[in-house]
Amino acid sequence: MSTFQVTEETIIGDLLDQDPSTGKFLMDIGMHCLGCPMSRGETLAEACEVHGVKVEELVAKINAYLKNQG
Repeated sequence: MSTFQVTEETIIGDLLDQDPSTGKFLMDIGMHCLGCPMSRGETLAEACEVHGVKVEELVAKINAYLKNQG
């Protein structure tokens, strides 16, 4: 079980380094440039603002996913 806790201020690059499979959640909101240095330096809140997504919902989904990972 993962102990990594995601928040609105989590840096995307840190999240992907911790668990690359979480990239699917970012792809689902239309963030298709995950390898770009600019996107890797953004917080989840910044990415959600640009893509018109509620950051609280994305954070909850990612944390639920990470909690269930073995």
